[in-house]
Amino acid sequence: MTPSSPQILLPVRVSTIIASFALALLLNFLPWRDLRLIPDFVALVLAFWCVRQPRLVGLGVGWTLGLLSDAGNGVLLGQHALAYSLLAFLAVWLSRRILWFGPMLQSLHIALILLAAQAAVVIVRLAAGDAFPGWPIFLAPLLGALLWPVATWLLLRPQRRQAHEQAI
Repeated sequence: MTPSSPQILLPVRVSTIIASFALALLLNFLPWRDLRLIPDFVALVLAFWCVRQPRLVGLGVGWTLGLLSDAGNGVLLGQHALAYSLLAFLAVWLSRRILWFGPMLQSLHIALILLAAQAAVVIVRLAAGDAFPGWPIFLAPLLGALLWPVATWLLLRPQRRQAHEQAI
């Protein structure tokens, strides 16, 4: 079997999805020095599962993860819920298109989706009376899009069959 040949993926386990969201929430809750330069790991994992499993992960999961993020970070309740719901909608809506491309072109689509979610957070914060956080806030979604190929490889890892299993 050559490295470039397509692999048959096993069905995804719900426990894998839940564990990936738990790990992403943990990474988002870590006390980073400058949050403007750290990708939103929950948004990245949510986009991945919305693209790969749109029947299992969608708007409801996005809303719930957003409320958990808001409560865990102590920010305005609902800002991430709105942003993650928008992200989930866009990812599910574009999922068939995104999967048509390779990892690098998928990253461009994901960059736009993550930027839209980040813009929603900024708009809600501005509407609540906060000052504009500065343009570097839009670097984090771009860094998240650069992580898309790595995230795809890591999150699909539990679904990949071993080479000897495919030969049978």
